[in-house]
Amino acid sequence: MPQVKALKQELQRHVKPEKVAVYQRFFKTGPGEYGEGDVFIGITVPDQRKVARLFIDMNLKDVMSLLDEEVHEYRLTALLILVAKYEKGSEELKAQIVEAYCRAADRINNWDLVDLSAYKILGPWFIDRDKSLLYEFARSGHLWKERIAMLTTFHFIKNKAFDTALEIAEILLHHEHDLIHKAVGWMLREIGKRDGDVERNFLKKHYRTMPRTMLRYAIEKFLEEERQDYLKGRV
Repeated sequence: MPQVKALKQELQRHVKPEKVAVYQRFFKTGPGEYGEGDVFIGITVPDQRKVARLFIDMNLKDVMSLLDEEVHEYRLTALLILVAKYEKGSEELKAQIVEAYCRAADRINNWDLVDLSAYKILGPWFIDRDKSLLYEFARSGHLWKERIAMLTTFHFIKNKAFDTALEIAEILLHHEHDLIHKAVGWMLREIGKRDGDVERNFLKKHYRTMPRTMLRYAIEKFLEEERQDYLKGRV
């Protein structure tokens, strides 16, 4: 795979060894943490974007092979290429990318990998299509598929279509992991930016029982008095 070899060589030009320890802590790669065993070589996201632009014409099979690599930056660069390919691709290519992305969901296995790709690939694909796969992901019990389901709805929210996001938020409402609490709270906040009444109606139904982190993320942009009303159960 000469293209894969060339991409890795190009990425090596941007390695900053001093970043490795920082990334390992930030992305929780220690024993028992959500990113356990993830390997970093120390490349910033802007540099990965530069490399991805150089390899936008890499064939899909080679791009997907990078998602099997243990090095985090190889996987993220592959996803950035997929996003660029999707945005410029034909309907046929888009369908192939979506299918490949969903098959590889267990390798999209840290929050930045999900957050920089799901809503840009699955979002525009599913906005006017059957969304049953997203609900399947939300109920899968698989952390990264669950986050993919929630983050995909960001594209819907940007287009003022809130129902799927609210329904998936309800599915994940009592999830045990703070990465899901943060994702749900973030999407609720994004709904509120576009329609405060929709967010508040959801919160009034659920705010007393949802995880505290989820609530804090959801109400982050509220005025302080209203934030305190929610936090103290006075709504």
